[in-house]
Amino acid sequence: MLSIRGAQEEEPTDPQLMRLDNMLLAEGVAGPEKGGGSAAAAAAAAASGGAGSDNSVEHSDYRAKLSQIRQIYHTELEKYEQACNEFTTHVMNLLREQSRTRPISPKEIERMVGIIHRKFSSIQMQLKQSTCEAVMILRSRFLDARRKRRNFNKQATEILNEYFYSHLSNPYPSEEAKEELAKKCGITVSQVSNWFGNKRIRYKKNIGKFQEEANLYAAKTAVTATNVSAHGSQANSPSTPNSAGGYPSPCYQPDRRIQ
Repeated sequence: MLSIRGAQEEEPTDPQLMRLDNMLLAEGVAGPEKGGGSAAAAAAAAASGGAGSDNSVEHSDYRAKLSQIRQIYHTELEKYEQACNEFTTHVMNLLREQSRTRPISPKEIERMVGIIHRKFSSIQMQLKQSTCEAVMILRSRFLDARRKRRNFNKQATEILNEYFYSHLSNPYPSEEAKEELAKKCGITVSQVSNWFGNKRIRYKKNIGKFQEEANLYAAKTAVTATNVSAHGSQANSPSTPNSAGGYPSPCYQPDRRIQ
């Protein structure tokens, strides 16, 4: 009797296919659906840090996209398995027909079935590879998006530092101040809160190290205040011609030393 059981049982497992299967299981794409890869999303979120509310929204978005990948993967995998079974059955029927006119050895059967399975296994491996790549791209985009929001630009850091050191006696901005800083920096209020929390901890742990930075921002604040005062006095005083018929040169402004 013609059978394909022996050929299937003797097929060795491809190591690369095993790696792909393990990865798809770990990412929540293969196997029973348990949260749609929520563990992978949570791990990615924890690795990148960030605000809780933003994290929950992006976590949900990650799971939704991963669920789409999972659905496509299982749909295509089912198609390939069905096509493989149908084609194998078709070949077995042909061999049965031929066995009426000529003897067909078990090795010939195994060889034909093996050819079919290898062909469909290669197609299946391509599907698994492309699915793994899609998951990696999704995870990379998820992490990159969070890193971009976490790593503030230089201007935002300057604004936050200026506020911190100008309110060093009480570096706890009010909710209104946080909203204003968030608008100036182009970040969220929760990110402002996180930045100040981390900054206060770092400052208290190493006051000596940050004292130089504090002096720098104090000097910048003093210079800015001096320039504003100078421009204001020049704008309010009328310009009068001097003896030579021209205009006087700007008055000398003495240095204001930081106390």
